[in-house]
Amino acid sequence: MKSSLLVFLAILLGLVGCGSPAQPEGGGGTTTGADEVTINFMHLWPAGSSAQHNRIVESIISEYEENNPGVNINVDVLSNDQYKETMTVLASSRQLPDVGLTWAAGYMTPFIQGNMFTPLDDILEGGLGESFIPGTTEAFAANDTTYGLPLELNIAPIYYNKNIFAEYDLDVPETYEEFKNVVQTLQANGVIPITVGNREPWTGSMWYMYLADRFGGPETLTNAINRTGTFEDPALIQAAEEIQNLVDMNAFVRGFNGIGNEEAKGPFMNEQAAMYLMGTWELPNYTTNEDVPQEFRESIGFFKFPVVEGGAGDIDSFVGGPGVGLFVSENSQVKEQSKEFVRFFVERWGERAVTDAGVIPATRVETGELDLPDMYIEVLEELANASNITLYADVQMSAAVAQTHLDLIQSLYGGDITPEEFARRHEEALAAEQ
Repeated sequence: MKSSLLVFLAILLGLVGCGSPAQPEGGGGTTTGADEVTINFMHLWPAGSSAQHNRIVESIISEYEENNPGVNINVDVLSNDQYKETMTVLASSRQLPDVGLTWAAGYMTPFIQGNMFTPLDDILEGGLGESFIPGTTEAFAANDTTYGLPLELNIAPIYYNKNIFAEYDLDVPETYEEFKNVVQTLQANGVIPITVGNREPWTGSMWYMYLADRFGGPETLTNAINRTGTFEDPALIQAAEEIQNLVDMNAFVRGFNGIGNEEAKGPFMNEQAAMYLMGTWELPNYTTNEDVPQEFRESIGFFKFPVVEGGAGDIDSFVGGPGVGLFVSENSQVKEQSKEFVRFFVERWGERAVTDAGVIPATRVETGELDLPDMYIEVLEELANASNITLYADVQMSAAVAQTHLDLIQSLYGGDITPEEFARRHEEALAAEQ
């Protein structure tokens, strides 16, 4: 994937450097007659691993097609990593779907620079813009132009199995020392303390990000990425050291560097692992997903990442931010129809995301009269009281630097590099882009 990302960047730099972007070369949706339109829509919520998200999408599409005779939504569904790889390939030939999902900030920057996403400010007019939670659409904007409409707002707590904690008389840790004692107790009793699928290193990156926050404070990592600071800050090196300390404690599931997130989720769902750090897009599995046994759902709670005594971070600071957002391809042959579909999708998504999946939408929802799961309400309260939300590191970075970061995260967990080398190689990757 690294090579394909580099090729993609080279192509985009060539496009930007040549002045006017290439004109549409076909592909995308089609108009087969005065009353027939096909909109190609690509998303990353398969029916198997994201059943409730998938059902919401299918429901919205069915309603839209029913309300708009002659408009057909052609859907392509991929897993998270497959989706990113496919986006890279499609972008290289300027054949993006008419409507798709994008991440904010650094991820979408090359697409914007390559003139591949169309501006969506006109959709926000007429009241739709006011429905978004402040700060969410801004994450999908560049040069005061909006290129994506966010669907979700996430934070990443540590989910834990209350039954396992009770069996070993463990309390929810509030300090990092207490957390390590929990890990040691579980490991000594043959229970997997933490499951993580670091073959997809964004999962391991979240653990590093929290440690960076707790040691250095909420701005340290972001400043290193935006170049007002450095990855060689002592707090960031200390965070890297602590990752390797956790590895040495056997805190993580065996083989963590060789398994993906879906595989790593298994030990937690099967009650073999006690803790799992993941975004609140996982809430359906612990609240509303009827495919998951109710007894298990009732056994799951969450807690905030503990504070490091003497560190600069506080317990109400989270890793998270806007989740994915909808884009419309600049090269779409059915651009205006695609925009109308996107507007409709956003309007329908908010309340359905709450009631049907228990996930946090990026748009305001009147929750007073809704019957919400307790955990969902607790997460909303934490979100309201958050002192800071640090956007996922790989999302803040350009595609090339993000890939370097993820490669280094995997090497750090695997013990292939020292914390000092981890910091230095981040500095080299970021400096190369200046």
